[in-house]
Amino acid sequence: MKNLNRKSMNLVNDYPEKVLMFGEGNFLRAFACFIIDKLNRKGYGGYVTALQGIEKGLCNIINAQDGLYTVIERGMEKGNITERFNIISCLKRCVNPYTDYNAYLSMAENPDLQVVISNTTEFGICYAENEDKDRLIHKNFPAKLTHLLYNRYKFFGGDSGKGLVILPCELIDKNGDKLKEIVFRYAHEWGLESGFTDWLCGANIFANTLVDRIVSGYPKNEAKQLCQKIGYYDDLLDVCEPFLLWVIEGDKKILDILPLYGCGLDIVITDDLTPYRTRKVRILNGAHTMSVLAGHICGFETVEQLVNDKVFNKFMINGIFEEIIPSFEGDKLAEYANDVIERFKNPYLNHKLLSISLNSVSKFKTRVLPSIKDYIKKYDKAPRLLSFSLAALIEFYKRGIGKFVSDEKQYLDVLSDIFGAGLSEGQTVKAVLGSELLWGEDLTAIKHLEKSVADCYSLINKKTMAQAVKEIL
Repeated sequence: MKNLNRKSMNLVNDYPEKVLMFGEGNFLRAFACFIIDKLNRKGYGGYVTALQGIEKGLCNIINAQDGLYTVIERGMEKGNITERFNIISCLKRCVNPYTDYNAYLSMAENPDLQVVISNTTEFGICYAENEDKDRLIHKNFPAKLTHLLYNRYKFFGGDSGKGLVILPCELIDKNGDKLKEIVFRYAHEWGLESGFTDWLCGANIFANTLVDRIVSGYPKNEAKQLCQKIGYYDDLLDVCEPFLLWVIEGDKKILDILPLYGCGLDIVITDDLTPYRTRKVRILNGAHTMSVLAGHICGFETVEQLVNDKVFNKFMINGIFEEIIPSFEGDKLAEYANDVIERFKNPYLNHKLLSISLNSVSKFKTRVLPSIKDYIKKYDKAPRLLSFSLAALIEFYKRGIGKFVSDEKQYLDVLSDIFGAGLSEGQTVKAVLGSELLWGEDLTAIKHLEKSVADCYSLINKKTMAQAVKEIL
């Protein structure tokens, strides 16, 4: 079989580099690059440059394949099994800022650059100390972006025509507003001139966005067979579902720069993405987060295994329809939920529970806690299954710190101290829920919640997790 590169595939397009992508991982390549590739087939004519997000990333592999890779769409589509292989050719190169920060900063001087897209996880859009102006290599994403934008402002003399459309894909509320706020904070702390902040406001667009596509990434167990099927070696195979939705909150002049409506995909430009975000985060992401931690403890490895188990299928469905959906208002919630459940049953995604469990404290705070709070306000009682999911989170961290849990060190340190203090079950729940460092508030102050979680945690500790799930139903 041949190796995948532009010469072997006879791909000789030479486009300007119009898009800078913060992150080179599975999601952005199966989402943002997938979209840009569709646009190029409709005449957009722009390459993407990726920036490696972490010190150990995919830059070398991407550059060895000339930026080419295959996105495999697999799953149910209108009741039928779909499998499509898409060679993505819009990714020109990947830059590693940890080894060549100047190569990253030089992108500011590119006159063709129009768009910045990012996906740096739920806590990537955050302020970090010790990211002063003269630091040689900024690690924090907003600090990196501030440095790039300032260099661009200086290089082009404050030209309003050289501003950028910035489209963050991180799954946090008001992601564009939050990113802009932190960029302005760095600009102020670094003592940058008012002309720069005026240029930031007048020449650049920071849009709030919502992304929706399940991407399981590299299919390790069947990569060899898939490469034989497509006829070439590809170390960047990227598996995702056929479903794709991108909602962008902003001025439709974005379309003058990035003609998204021309790619034939489900992309929405709207004045308010709140209803889309609430629906997606609470139902799709919330169903994941409420289920996967208990599921892992029970021995399941993938979402497909979880939803095909009768007990966990019922746990998830009851959680969605009896507790999550009743907690908020929206259009076509049941219809969306049924679609989500079908998407979870996709036999091809191999979506690992431990992958979803990454940073579960932040995810629970964003995805499940709002439903718990609203349910309690509405019904004056705690939602039993969502309370159980919080108890399962405590047990997951108790069993897994130092083994299979992956989260921010500050969270792991707090939880390790709690678990090592010799507390009773009830005291452990009280300590975890009462930690403002974990949750940004004292959850023991929420009526009914502490008792409900403590009852569930006691049940988990008296029985196996599988038995506890059955009993809670």
